[in-house]
Amino acid sequence: MTRANEISPRVSSLRGVLARCRVAAAIGLVCVLLAACTGEQFQKGYILPQGALEQIPIGASQDQVLIVMGTPSTVATLDGEVFYYISQRTERPVAFMNQRVVDQRVIAVYFDKNRTVRRIANYGLQDGKIFDFVSRTTPTSGQELSYLTPLFKLLSFN
Repeated sequence: MTRANEISPRVSSLRGVLARCRVAAAIGLVCVLLAACTGEQFQKGYILPQGALEQIPIGASQDQVLIVMGTPSTVATLDGEVFYYISQRTERPVAFMNQRVVDQRVIAVYFDKNRTVRRIANYGLQDGKIFDFVSRTTPTSGQELSYLTPLFKLLSFN
């Protein structure tokens, strides 16, 4: 047997191993790319502990609220004191897409002048209002202008 005949089976088996390695590498690369595209969820702000609101009855002290709920996100002093616990949950279905708001919560604990709980409110995404922080205005119903309003103003003879 010649030396060329001995090398030929080795070369073909080496080519087979290289081909299998390329296929395995391609499959691994596709798996990594697909894993990078999976959706993500983000929690921002206060995370409400399970059963925390049930532990705060009307008439509870401000200290009891702080023990159960922790430090509030912000505090207001309108007609007594109010603790606000603010959170927002967003998600994006694919890693490179924009986030969209899934849930938004504002838990407000209202206190009277004696620093006892007067009322607890749990505001959600459906309770929110659009607020323009630049002009500090909130749109009210009845004030929206349609595309016909300027036309009617032009045609009026006042």
